[in-house]
Amino acid sequence: MALKISLKPGEKIVVNGAVMVNGDRRSTLILQNKASLLREKDILLAENVDTPVKHVYFPIMLMYMDINGFDKYYEQYVLRMTELLGVVEDPAARTLCVAISKDVMDGEFYKALLKCKKMFEYENVRLNYVPEGLSGDPEDQ
Repeated sequence: MALKISLKPGEKIVVNGAVMVNGDRRSTLILQNKASLLREKDILLAENVDTPVKHVYFPIMLMYMDINGFDKYYEQYVLRMTELLGVVEDPAARTLCVAISKDVMDGEFYKALLKCKKMFEYENVRLNYVPEGLSGDPEDQ
């Protein structure tokens, strides 16, 4: 099944580790086969990893984009998810953490990233935090 992506002028995407930048006009790409793809708004830079959920999101993103580094990123993920589960008390948030872990175990990294973005909302409320970098705002999704 093909994936159709509409890109804004100058928007960046990463496809199988290659950074691509759209030209000066809106354009549409159609991916005909399976590929690891992240839009610019879904990419978290290392310098913006400043909250517990971002510490979980980041290694999942790296596992998704760089399968060769999987073992290293998986170790980071397990450590950070364990730390997060140690402090999260809200039952809905804990359930979401378990769902994220299941997706990671199943190799469904993109689904895990989407669930992490839902955790940003929980985290923003709990920490009274104004996010930098990757947005948890549903309107940015």
